[in-house]
Amino acid sequence: MKPNATIKKLLCFAFIFTINKFVHAQFYNLPNDYSFGLLTESVLAKKDSAIHNAIQPYIPFFSDKYKFVADSHKIFRYITEDRFLDKVFYDHLLQFKSKNQKYYITVDPLLNLELGRDSEDTLFRRLYTNTRGIIAAGSVGKDFYFETMFAENQSVFPNYVEAFSRNTKVVPGQGRWKVFNTRGFDYSFSSGFFSYQPFKNLNIQAGHGKHKIGHGYRSLLLSDNAFNYPFVRITQQYFKGRLQYTNLYVSFMNLIPASDKTVPNTEPLFQKKAASFQYLSANLAKWLNIGFFQGMIWQVPNRRNRQQFEWQYFNPIIYTNLAYYGLNNKNNILIGADLNLKLTNSISAYAQVMADDLSNNNSIGNGYGYQFGLKYFNAFKVKNLFLQAEYNTVTEGSYNSPVTTDTANQSYSHYNQHIGFTPGNGQELLFVLDQKIKRFNINVRYHYQYITFNNYSLYNNNIVNLRLGYTINPSYNTNISLGLMYRDQEFYGFNDSSNKTAYVYLSFKTSLYNAYFDF
Repeated sequence: MKPNATIKKLLCFAFIFTINKFVHAQFYNLPNDYSFGLLTESVLAKKDSAIHNAIQPYIPFFSDKYKFVADSHKIFRYITEDRFLDKVFYDHLLQFKSKNQKYYITVDPLLNLELGRDSEDTLFRRLYTNTRGIIAAGSVGKDFYFETMFAENQSVFPNYVEAFSRNTKVVPGQGRWKVFNTRGFDYSFSSGFFSYQPFKNLNIQAGHGKHKIGHGYRSLLLSDNAFNYPFVRITQQYFKGRLQYTNLYVSFMNLIPASDKTVPNTEPLFQKKAASFQYLSANLAKWLNIGFFQGMIWQVPNRRNRQQFEWQYFNPIIYTNLAYYGLNNKNNILIGADLNLKLTNSISAYAQVMADDLSNNNSIGNGYGYQFGLKYFNAFKVKNLFLQAEYNTVTEGSYNSPVTTDTANQSYSHYNQHIGFTPGNGQELLFVLDQKIKRFNINVRYHYQYITFNNYSLYNNNIVNLRLGYTINPSYNTNISLGLMYRDQEFYGFNDSSNKTAYVYLSFKTSLYNAYFDF
C-alpha cells in the first residue's frame, strides 16, 4: 500500500471507520500498545490539534475546521518496489476492496512468540508465551466499520505473574485459564465490535472490548487493565467539535456463582453486574482540555442472575445519578475529572482526580485518588524522543463494594481485576523514556509502587522494563524485541523478605493492545 490521497485522510493512526466519505482503517480500534501510540500522541500534543483523545479508542470525528494528517509511511519510511517485501514490511497481510470503494477489508495475524529466562527462578524454568490469532477489520459503505479478533495462548510465566493468575483465576487482562503442562496456562480471548455513523456528530458502537479514560499511563477512572467486556458506546459532538459526550453501557462479571444451584457436571454461571459511564470532554481552548466523569456499578442480579434494572441505569445525563444516589449507596458510584494542558507543542501537563466514598464510615477511611503527570515529545529537539513522569495515589477506601458478601460484589472490578488504578491502592511514581529511530525503538519504564493494607505498609515494588525493538510491519505493528523486566518486591514485617524477578526475553509480536504486568 503506497502513500496516496486516501491514506493521507487517515486521522491519528486511528483505528478508524468511515465518516462522510470513505476512509479505510490503517490501525485497529483498540487501546493501542502504549509505545506505538506515542506516534499519534506526539501530533495530538500540538496546540493546534483539538481532537478529543482522553478516551480510548478514539472517536476521530472529521470536520472542515480540524483536519489532521498522519501518514505511517512517512514515519516508517521503507522504500521498496518488491511486492513480496511490501507485504512483509509494509502492507496488511490480506486486503480486499471493491473498485467503487463500497467495502474495504484487511486481515492480519496476531502473534506473540516469546521465549525467556528468569535468573531469579530457582527452578530454572524456560518461560514462554505462544500466541496465535487473527484480527480483521473493514468498512462497508460510508458509515459502517467492523472489527473482530481472536487469539489462543499458552504461557509459562515468571513466578509473580503465575502467583497472581492462580490467586485471581485470570491471566492479567486476558481472561480465565486452564492448566497447561502442569505449571503452564492455556487461555484465549476475543474481541469485536461494529461502528455506525448515522450523522456527522453521532457515533454508535456495540461489541466486546475495553476502554481507557485519561491522558496518563495509568487511569484512575476507567482503565484497560482488565479483560474484555460487552459494551454499547454512544458518542456525540457539539459546538463544532469543542464538546464531546460519551455514554458507555457495560456488562461486567464477578467470578463467583450467579445462583445457588448448578446443573451437575456443568460449570456455574458467573455473576454479572451492569455498569454505566458518562464522560464529558470539553476543549475550552486548543491548548486546554477538561473532562468530567461518572461511573456506576449497579446492584448485582438476584440469585437467578436476573438484573433488576432501575430506570436510572439508562439515564444519560452526567452527575444526575450522583445527585440521586450519592456516593455511599448500594450502587457503587465513582466520580472524577481530568485535565490536559498543552504548555507548548512538545510539553503537556495532565492531571486526574477520583472520588469514590467520602463518608469515612469504615476503618480504612475515604476513597479518593489523584494523578499528576508531564509528557515531553521530541524532547530536547531530538526527533521522536519521548519522556514522561507520572505520580498516582489512591487510598484503600477506593473502588470497594458498598455491599460485599458471598452473594454480592459491587466492587469496581471485572474478572477479579481492577478497572481503575491497576495496583488497586497505594502510591506509584513512574518514568517513561521512548526513542524511535526509523523502525528501531528503545523503551524504558521505571515504577516505584508503595502498597498499604489496613493502613499499614504492606510492600513496595521497584520495577524496571527495558525493551529494544525493531518494527517489521507498521500496518499492524509486528515487531521483534529483546527485553529485560526486573522486579524487586520488598515486604514489610516479614523479616524484610523480598521477591525478585529478572526476566530476559526475546519476542516476535503483534503489539496492538496493552497487557499490564507492571504491578
